[in-house]
Amino acid sequence: MTDADFLTATRTFYDTVAEDYADHFPGDGLAGRPLDRALLGVYAELVGGGGTVADLGCGPGRITGYLASLGLPVFGLDLSEGMLAIARRENPGLRFERGSMLDIDLADGSLGGVVSWYSSIHTPVDRLPSLFAEFHRVLAPGGHLLLAFQAGDVPRRHDHPWGHPVSLDFQRRRPEHMADLLTEADFTVVSRTVREPNETLAEPVPQAFLIARKPQQPAP
Repeated sequence: MTDADFLTATRTFYDTVAEDYADHFPGDGLAGRPLDRALLGVYAELVGGGGTVADLGCGPGRITGYLASLGLPVFGLDLSEGMLAIARRENPGLRFERGSMLDIDLADGSLGGVVSWYSSIHTPVDRLPSLFAEFHRVLAPGGHLLLAFQAGDVPRRHDHPWGHPVSLDFQRRRPEHMADLLTEADFTVVSRTVREPNETLAEPVPQAFLIARKPQQPAP
């Protein structure tokens, strides 16, 4: 599958389901998830005054808004105009732009932080090194990356959500594999957290969270 193929499939899926998604998942999506909130707080403290944070694949902007509430200068980027419309409507004081995580329209080293909150899950595994290289490129030395994803090996296919004629695979990854890919992309992994499945939250598989840092000095 080419970049154009999976990017088009992802954009079409989310454009189609955007309003239903917003109706079915109101709020910031963090209710009942104290560990997730704590990790976002830790991340905000690590970034500190290090510069602007980009929430890449921001969807309806709920995590963007939460990061802003923690005092971070943050903006959102997403492929889907449908999702961006919701993000702008729900967060009128924040900036949201359309774009691809694989080709970010920013100068090298221009960000203090990058957040990929369940947004790498549609990227084919063979494109993950390019994705992490792009995250590394836009981060300033010492900048931090937060990566959240479902842990596992078997993808989940969402077919005809809310009756719409679209489908999309949601990839699950092994945390150790993702950590290895980040190391290969010249990141230093700062923390690895895995939250166990939670029936109350309708999460049948573990949830993984990696925080990584771009070194202050380039690798020799």
